[in-house]
Amino acid sequence: MAEPTNAAGAGTVAGAGPVALRTSPLAHLAERMRTATVTGPRGVTLTEWPFRTMVNLRVDPASAAAGRIEQSLGAPLPRQCGHTTASGSHTVLWLGPDEWLVFAQADGVDGTAVVAALRAALGAEPGSVVDVSANRTTLELSGPAARQVLEKGCPLDLHPRAFGPGHAVSTTVGPVAVLLWQVDGAPAYRLFPRSSFADYLARWLIDAMSEYRGPELG
Repeated sequence: MAEPTNAAGAGTVAGAGPVALRTSPLAHLAERMRTATVTGPRGVTLTEWPFRTMVNLRVDPASAAAGRIEQSLGAPLPRQCGHTTASGSHTVLWLGPDEWLVFAQADGVDGTAVVAALRAALGAEPGSVVDVSANRTTLELSGPAARQVLEKGCPLDLHPRAFGPGHAVSTTVGPVAVLLWQVDGAPAYRLFPRSSFADYLARWLIDAMSEYRGPELG
């Protein structure tokens, strides 16, 4: 899938390719997200991780192809709702009984190479491997108050007894559909909204964070 590009600059930078010209869905809000950071015991930070490689994978988990794909990834395909697995820079997030999202945490991972390796492992068996990197962006919300910020607009029970590190599910935050993944117990969460809804979600989160600048009310 083609990377998003800065169309306005395409005609002004001679010889520049689409990767050099691409602009993330939230580039225009980078400064607002930075200044929205709250420090201290009620701290929370919002940042964008743009241009991460994401590959949608569909295959019968009981097939020989699934086994070959697991060998290629170096990690098993998670079999239960909400579960994730990881190997190296790749994390595999469960989307459905026969569907996963392969996410490259490191910047600059070659999505073409990931897709080629997974398609080779799939072979001629039924299934699909699609680069969806331009379909979503990645937001990270972290800090002591991150869970409380999400709880303002997420219907999930995010208490550690129900949702903890390594869990990832499809849900909503405010009115925006996202894939929500808790990365660690800090806590830090990664949110994957569609690129066209990222602006609304970021502004919603910035507003929700503002409460934590003041003292906690008794």
